[in-house]
Amino acid sequence: MFADTAVLVERNLITVRRIPTLLLSATVQPLMFVFLFAYVFGATLGGGPYREFLMAGIFAQTMLFNSAFTTVGLAGDMSGGIVGRLRSLPMSRLAVITGRVCSDMVLGVVGLAVMVGCGLIIGWRVRGDPVDAAAAFGLLLLFAFAMAWVGAVMGLAARNVEVAQSIGFLWMFPVTFLSSAFISAASLPGPLRPIAEWNPVTAVATACRARFGNAAPDDFPVPTGWPAEHAFGYALTWCVAITLVCVPLSMLLYRRSTRR
Repeated sequence: MFADTAVLVERNLITVRRIPTLLLSATVQPLMFVFLFAYVFGATLGGGPYREFLMAGIFAQTMLFNSAFTTVGLAGDMSGGIVGRLRSLPMSRLAVITGRVCSDMVLGVVGLAVMVGCGLIIGWRVRGDPVDAAAAFGLLLLFAFAMAWVGAVMGLAARNVEVAQSIGFLWMFPVTFLSSAFISAASLPGPLRPIAEWNPVTAVATACRARFGNAAPDDFPVPTGWPAEHAFGYALTWCVAITLVCVPLSMLLYRRSTRR
């Protein structure tokens, strides 16, 4: 299976090389969010301290949005006849999906590197221990891996690329913005607050802020409760649980789609 996955990863990355706009999509959109929130909204939300608070949320958002490439890529393979050709070869069925997931993880690493560079430009710094920072980046990549499998499920469930593009972003925006990626979850009213506090994006962003040593602006309410106090472990639990659910579910959807 590993050899089959490596071949498909290479095939997908060759596609990116031939269509470089795919790589631009993985980097330009997060850059727009950085400058929009850092300088448009950040001017009224704490300036420099807010920019440091912001970057962990942007990192988490970038890893989440990267799943859209998996969704659209798999839907395109399913509707374009590529999967039918692969089925005729003596290769692992799981490799078709893992090849897409792993190649999109490469794009995620590139996007994360660009975001780190952009963060350094606007004043973001790692204030904590280098080992803690490495753990934070590892958590971000694990989160990207889990989200890629969610994208795989969405792509296999979609009937075509157009539907995949719609459902790919339909769930990502509320999950991202109903979290503490850009604001403190403790500032949200009513039932929105517990939803944001238990959101996996909140857990990843909060855990990374703690590992990077990036404090919130002084006027931001401090989140409390079990998810905030155990953010790193809670985020790891989410990543593992999502992967364990989505891997077999994606295989089930793949088998059903190839029987049509």
